[in-house]
Amino acid sequence: MVSHKEFEGAGKQPGLQVWRIENMDLKPVPKGLHGNFYTGDAYLLLFTTQAPSHYIHMWIGDECTQDESGAAAIFATQLDDFLGGGPVQFRETQNNESLTFVGYFKSGIKYQKGGVASGFQHVVTNDMNVKRLLHIKGRRAIRATEVAMSWASFNQGDCFIVDLGKDIYQWCGSECNRFERLKASQVAIDIRDNERNGRAKLQMVEEGAEPPALTEALGPKTSIAPATPDDDKVDTSNRKKGALYMISDASGSMKSSVVAQSSPFKQAMLSPEECYILDNGVDRNIFVWKGPKANMTERKAAMAAAQQFIKEKGYSDKTQIQVLPAGGETTLFKQFFSDWKDKDQTTGPSKAYTIGRIAKVEQVPFDASTLHSNKAMAAQHGMVDDGKGKVQIWRVENGEKVPVDPSSYGQFYGGDCYLILYSYRLGGREQHIIYTWQGLKCTQDELAASAFLTVKLDDSMGGAPVQVRVTQGQEPPHLMSLFQGKPMMIHSGGTSRKGGQTKAGATRLFHIRQSSSRATRAVEVEPSASNLNTNDVFVLKSPDALFVWRGVGASDEELEAAKHVAGFLGGSANNVAEGKEPAGFWSVLGGKKDYQTSKSLQNMVKPPRLFGCSNKTGRLIVEEVPGDFTQSDLATDDVMLLDTWDQIFIWVGNEANAEERTGAPKIAKEYVDSDPSGRRGLPISTIKQGAEPPTFTGWFQAWDANMWDTDPLDRIRARF
Repeated sequence: MVSHKEFEGAGKQPGLQVWRIENMDLKPVPKGLHGNFYTGDAYLLLFTTQAPSHYIHMWIGDECTQDESGAAAIFATQLDDFLGGGPVQFRETQNNESLTFVGYFKSGIKYQKGGVASGFQHVVTNDMNVKRLLHIKGRRAIRATEVAMSWASFNQGDCFIVDLGKDIYQWCGSECNRFERLKASQVAIDIRDNERNGRAKLQMVEEGAEPPALTEALGPKTSIAPATPDDDKVDTSNRKKGALYMISDASGSMKSSVVAQSSPFKQAMLSPEECYILDNGVDRNIFVWKGPKANMTERKAAMAAAQQFIKEKGYSDKTQIQVLPAGGETTLFKQFFSDWKDKDQTTGPSKAYTIGRIAKVEQVPFDASTLHSNKAMAAQHGMVDDGKGKVQIWRVENGEKVPVDPSSYGQFYGGDCYLILYSYRLGGREQHIIYTWQGLKCTQDELAASAFLTVKLDDSMGGAPVQVRVTQGQEPPHLMSLFQGKPMMIHSGGTSRKGGQTKAGATRLFHIRQSSSRATRAVEVEPSASNLNTNDVFVLKSPDALFVWRGVGASDEELEAAKHVAGFLGGSANNVAEGKEPAGFWSVLGGKKDYQTSKSLQNMVKPPRLFGCSNKTGRLIVEEVPGDFTQSDLATDDVMLLDTWDQIFIWVGNEANAEERTGAPKIAKEYVDSDPSGRRGLPISTIKQGAEPPTFTGWFQAWDANMWDTDPLDRIRARF
């Protein structure tokens, strides 16, 4: 194993370490200058989490030589080896960095001209004779690129930083919008505080009101170019398919053979004895997965194999590469699999975590009494309260809403659409949620009417309610908890209208399962033995018998709920334990068949992801927010999408424009439908800035309800 003196302190403390390749050696970059990259150089970065788990990035500048990028690759492999082969490795290229990488630099990445060869050093000095012009781009991932010091570099649509050492001017183009100004100010503050040790003065300058100091530095002002659209930004919302290949070096040269032509894949396709390439080259992503029992040569050659693969396929040399050890898979990789389950104890940085740092997600057990104080729990379990508020339910009939008889609350029929208005008190104010439940067998007209009636109900209440669209079978835990102690019963078809029921089948099977928040629902399924599940309770009704079947892993609450279901179906129930079924039970189901007998892993909490939907560039694009997101990443002039794996929130900023407001729900639906893992039909909640429920705010650390009472721009100006 090769060691290097720089490796000795590598990965000992949580946080970021950065080295530059200088004369084929590693030279550490001082902390105050992290986020500055010379475009003529190559860098090696190591990020260590609390766990500890490690991420290694090699970064290649646009003007970097082959020798330097080659050296960076060798050091990355050696560092990976030194840390036991457990890190995730990334190859990053200028302007195409991964979200993980951009997330380390919340106040932006700065690209500077030049490099080692031209004598540029990374040193924090009190030297004030700096003269440079930085062009700031981006609303989520911020990049500041050094451009020629001349008025010709400016345009009206962006912010620029004129950095003269003692004085730093943030110049704002006349077309540039508020959120971009906010982000540019963060870069300016970062230069002052970290690179100048707080010794420089910041000033905000509007186009057309430039002070004399700027014309001295840049010469007489010429006309400023109009705003330019960002054409090269590819819309990442509709992720394409991936293909899966197995790598082998049996003959001493690397070969790849197809395992599956297109995603979603099954986790079982990855054999621990092999290494694989997941090809998502159309989106400029290539992943290499290293099997824990694969031979050492293959494991060590993973990065090289990916680079060769990119060449063979003719993909852009800007393609990102991630090399993943088993157990250290990133979210981006896992989403290509329809059935991905993590081991309960993960060693790698699989980002299972409590809200906050990237560490292990504590599965927060559900306790209704602490709901209001524990927002993280409210968010994880999707519960705004314990469901004891006021419930009103209407059914959609002939384009109108008709009240449902309260005695049948909790019974839902697949041929219907329902509106459920839930009212509760939070912090002394009355709050409302409108659930729109859409049966799988209801008509197109009813679907359209349910959407229209929801908007009408929302308007009649002043537009403050949270709206949640629910597809049959995907009910969120809070909706299930509204029927206090009774399970929510979902009939596969029919309707609750008087005399409108289609005749129910002679044999019916109901599947009873408890959610993470202990609410239960009973869902009608096809009466076949293959639908049984060892983790749950089932109620089986035939013309002459009624069975309650209890799986080995089922809970007492599920059994209790089964009594309500049996009571509803009528008849006296025979209790049947899994493994001790009478012959009559199997014959009602049409014979014995294989069914799910493995004890299910409790669902891992997937890390939430935040996206901004903005048409500031002329067309609606979706971008993910990098790093650990915070409340200030919610752009008040955009619509944001928060994906918490089992539901999607659409957050509407007060200054979002009409196109963003109408386009976002469509994007949310497309986002779910194009998900490579095959998730479909999730509940989508629409919430408005200033009326966020705890199921949303709990995903943000330290949510401040008063944050938008003052103008964010004024707040950041106060730091100038």
